[in-house]
Amino acid sequence: MHVIVNGERTEVAARDVAALLTEMEYEFTQLAIAVNRKVVPKKRWAETALASGDEIEIITPRQGG
Repeated sequence: MHVIVNGERTEVAARDVAALLTEMEYEFTQLAIAVNRKVVPKKRWAETALASGDEIEIITPRQGG
């Protein structure tokens, strides 16, 4: 299915947020995820289904000042 991840159209097999993060090899423990501009709490990643055309933002922490 096609989704938009951080502004880029992407073909994925994942059907939920947790599977998407695994598929995209995100290994960070500290992430913020939004699906269609709504923040998804970490405890709901596995139960948050994805649909074709969804817009997903994956935000990782950065160090610096």
